[in-house]
Amino acid sequence: MRLDDKVALITGAGSGFGAGIAERFAREGARVIVNDVNADAGQAVAQAINDAGGQARFVRADVSSGSDYQALVDASVNAYGHLDIVVNNAGVSHRNQWLLDVSEAEFDRVYAINVKSLYWSAQHVVPHFQQRGGGCFVNIASTAGVRPRPGLTWYNSSKGAMITASRSMAVELAPYNIRVNVINPVAGDTPLLATFMGEDTPEIRARFLSSIPLGRFSMPADIANAALFLASDEAAFVTGACLEVDGGRCV
Repeated sequence: MRLDDKVALITGAGSGFGAGIAERFAREGARVIVNDVNADAGQAVAQAINDAGGQARFVRADVSSGSDYQALVDASVNAYGHLDIVVNNAGVSHRNQWLLDVSEAEFDRVYAINVKSLYWSAQHVVPHFQQRGGGCFVNIASTAGVRPRPGLTWYNSSKGAMITASRSMAVELAPYNIRVNVINPVAGDTPLLATFMGEDTPEIRARFLSSIPLGRFSMPADIANAALFLASDEAAFVTGACLEVDGGRCV
């Protein structure tokens, strides 16, 4: 029960890493707000948590929208009284392709969800954390922001921006006892995998796996375990950290 009495908001929690984080946090005692733009998926995750004896509520919101993010924070506070932890996990990518073939609309969508959502998170969560005397952000970036793969230039750069912004936030918010940390997963066996690879074939999978020394993709449980530590009181003196959960890819 490492998160007993904590309230955690996890964005993009309808599938993949976000769902794994929400489920693990609930098992550790947190009351969880499951956010996603896919209502059916998000509600299913929240229901599964409640069926397993945890506490979760689903709130639909588009994290690239300032008004939606404000409504998400308001709904979280109205549901459970306050927030202690925010996991900015929602993210998208353009398909793996030549950088000049990515359309402006795709570029804008990647930056709106991967980067602007962090801006809205700061705008609407930081005042609440200040009022409470502290809080914790765990931002899910990517090894793509540290060791970029070709074909994903604009996605890579969006995750690099998220990492830099998070580290700057950590320094600026430290006087308010607000911690900000980053997790950099390697490619995961999630719904985004085919987008990262361009297409899903045994040959392309083998090529991606060959760059991961431990020889497998990341799993939601891997990222959830890392997020649990960074969100817990065990990491009370950890801020500005970027934790690669990557099977050795960035070595």
